[in-house]
Amino acid sequence: MTESKDIAETPKKAVAEAREKPMVLQPPVDICEDADGITLVADMPGVSRERLSIQVDKDTLSIEGEARIDMPEGMKPLYADIRSTRYRRSFALSSELDADNIEASLKDGVLSLRIHKRPESRPRKIEVAVH
Repeated sequence: MTESKDIAETPKKAVAEAREKPMVLQPPVDICEDADGITLVADMPGVSRERLSIQVDKDTLSIEGEARIDMPEGMKPLYADIRSTRYRRSFALSSELDADNIEASLKDGVLSLRIHKRPESRPRKIEVAVH
């Protein structure tokens, strides 16, 4: 009967360990393209500007953020469903995008990134001379 006891204790241990580690979620993202570049919009509720990281390494864009509920000094939670949640997602950038020209804004838990296309990749109008 020791086997059944070990089996019953294993899920309890796994649940306890899972509660200690912050969850890592992939935020839902919308990506739209126009002639000048792309706009990436990611839902990251609870993430503040101070706990947000956006990095570009060669052709990879990475976004990472942490949503944490800080307790007032001298208080501890009696019950908490969510203690801390981490968001992480990476994207491969096309060579036509200018990774040095990215604009970012965060409002109400929604991250917006504007990544411009390189000038040589943008469509342009050719004027026709009349002789």
